[in-house]
Amino acid sequence: MTKLSPAAQAVLDAYYCDTPLPGSKRVAAALRTAADQAENVHPARPSTEWGKGWLEGVQDVVAGFRRIADELEKTQ
Repeated sequence: MTKLSPAAQAVLDAYYCDTPLPGSKRVAAALRTAADQAENVHPARPSTEWGKGWLEGVQDVVAGFRRIADELEKTQ
């Protein structure tokens, strides 16, 4: 198997957690971990020509992951 980046491995580990969670809860945990990893990827002060717009885009994606995770946690 290909060696994964720490971020990808964290998401995979969250999905395959040791607790017997239903599938939707495992996916929610993986999405929350992906959101946490995405937050850690962007610099606090982006140096791109897009500036704050790029940072806001990352934050929007992270918020979207968390909304999906919230919805999945309410199922089953």
